[in-house]
Amino acid sequence: MGSTLIAVLVLVGLVVLVAIIVAGMYNGLVTLRNRYKNAFAQIDVQLKRRYDLIPNLVETAKGYMAHERGTMEAVIQARNVAMAAGKAAAANPGDPSAMKALGGAETALTGALGRLMAVAEAYPDLKANQNMLAIQEELTSTENKIAFARQAYNDSVTVYNTGREKFPTNIIAGMFNFGPAELLESTESAEERKAPRVSFN
Repeated sequence: MGSTLIAVLVLVGLVVLVAIIVAGMYNGLVTLRNRYKNAFAQIDVQLKRRYDLIPNLVETAKGYMAHERGTMEAVIQARNVAMAAGKAAAANPGDPSAMKALGGAETALTGALGRLMAVAEAYPDLKANQNMLAIQEELTSTENKIAFARQAYNDSVTVYNTGREKFPTNIIAGMFNFGPAELLESTESAEERKAPRVSFN
């Protein structure tokens, strides 16, 4: 009787120990997933700020750049596509297709804004407009905040992905459907990254 009781207690102890380890790994993955989702929420806040500034920029430019209608329409269209991609990504941060779509849309928007700013250089009155200068300054500040938020998000995703790929956590991740999260990367080419930024200052 004594040896049977000891065997049962050892078995129960092992089951409890395994349950504690599995719970710890599961909770660790939940924590890491929530961190990258929170990090994406910070990007989302800044992207919305950026999207809100763009119509003001276009309205200010319209008064001076009547012949550049196509450039301004391209900015608004790129903004609308980026907003839709942002909503899809916010609904499921880390989803590979949503993050790739957002990265592509944001790259297109940045390119359209760059073209608008380059064209605006030909309009001295617009360059001197106080409203345009203020919007441009706010956009620059927002772009910097987006870059910092994107770095924080990508760091959180990397920690999560590394955690879910390590053994034995990868077994728990597979059992409980913790899929990989996608980084938010720019899809611009090396040449586009080298393009100078236009400033009215």
